Amino acid sequence: MRRVVLAGRGDLAEWRDAARAFAVAGILPEEIDWREKDAEADLSFQRDAMPPPPAATRKPMTVPPAFIELAETVLCHSDPARFSLLYRLLWRLQLDRQVLEVASDEDVARARLMEKNVRRDVHKMTAFVRFKEVGPVSADRRKFLAWFEPDHHIVGRTAPFFQRRFTDMDWLIATPKGSAAWDGERLTINDAPCEKPNLTDATDELWRTYYASIFNPARLKVKAMQAEMPKKYWKNLPEADLIPGLIASAESKVRAMAAREATQSLPFHDRLQEAARNLPAKPEAPAGTLGALRAEAAVCTRCPLHANATQTVFGEGPRDAEVMFVGEQPGDQEDISGRPFVGPAGRLLDQVISEAGIDRSRLYVTNAVKHFKYEPRGKRRIHQKPDMGEVTHCRWWLNLEMTLVKPKLVVAMGATALAALADVKQPLQNIRGQAMAIDAGRTLFVTVHPSYLLRIPDERLKAEELARFRDDMLKIQRLMAIAG
Repeated sequence: MRRVVLAGRGDLAEWRDAARAFAVAGILPEEIDWREKDAEADLSFQRDAMPPPPAATRKPMTVPPAFIELAETVLCHSDPARFSLLYRLLWRLQLDRQVLEVASDEDVARARLMEKNVRRDVHKMTAFVRFKEVGPVSADRRKFLAWFEPDHHIVGRTAPFFQRRFTDMDWLIATPKGSAAWDGERLTINDAPCEKPNLTDATDELWRTYYASIFNPARLKVKAMQAEMPKKYWKNLPEADLIPGLIASAESKVRAMAAREATQSLPFHDRLQEAARNLPAKPEAPAGTLGALRAEAAVCTRCPLHANATQTVFGEGPRDAEVMFVGEQPGDQEDISGRPFVGPAGRLLDQVISEAGIDRSRLYVTNAVKHFKYEPRGKRRIHQKPDMGEVTHCRWWLNLEMTLVKPKLVVAMGATALAALADVKQPLQNIRGQAMAIDAGRTLFVTVHPSYLLRIPDERLKAEELARFRDDMLKIQRLMAIAG
């Protein structure tokens, strides 16, 4: 058994020179005992580390560039088995040049996991190093010290990142696995382990203030946070002592935020509602008409959606319309104008029904939900799908519209409209393009909502779905002809 002892601090050349000599000499992987140098190792043990002289007749081994990149990273790992693992892969690559591409291979999978762990450790070092100012302040350069506890031998690998980012100051990063220092001219790496310094400075409080200000209790995910910032790093981060208290108080803060949300709206929302209230008064419509129903719905408070919407968006169209189109809910432009289907989805609907030979003036167009449900993001209002409770509350108005209009054909555009009109358990796509009886003398036709077409990112798929939507409108046109 051949024995080789390496310092094992992530130096590719150190392992490569030994591996090359053994490989050229024809020494098999199972004949080598790879060891990592111990600080207390004696000199007699070190003498066994010399590889044998190479066999003159054996050709040098070659490897693909991907192996060199992998080895550079894996050698930074702290697992002593990394040396033998890489040497075994070196031998196997001489028989199969594609072995690194076999993800299920045990050796490859282990090496890739080591590589991933090292890269993660590097990321954590760049994220969690906290510099403390030390010594007198110089007019030219200031001096800083940092402490970090890596899992692997990554100091030399990560130091150039700090050199590029903090080139205008002198700094030293001390770790149990060595140190890195920059003096403005030279980057120095030392493998000697360091002891943790006891340092604090004024920036500790700045870190706490910053972290407390960006902490969002509504988006708290404890497991995800601990995965990104494991507890092992907390003791070296000044802001980490706030975390237990922030987690404990998150639920109460979310409730307080929800209470404030109920009374606070977008900056322009009050102006919109005021403008809606100041519109010229219309003559009171006779009872039992669509106008009377529209006026009654204008002050609807059956569900919380009315609180943040500008106004009720009621249906519109002739009282004797034989066809009723039902969508999901008004959008941003509909909420402001007070009319259904006047935004991008409405314009697309107008275009397609016109191409199908359908006159919109003959249709009654409405929505399953009469108020705009949205999430404020800056100055924008982002559409949110209404839940079944909101759909159920608003079904009151939809049923009254159908009672007054008495359409022979009802078109459900989208899953929300379908849920409001019929108790159908099948997915929308399974019954799309089909007509079915829902009560005596009335037919239901199911299709998608035009807003679905606008959201499709793939242009080829969008074209296919738009063609299907046109086919649906042609079917509706034929059903209208039969009903007429």
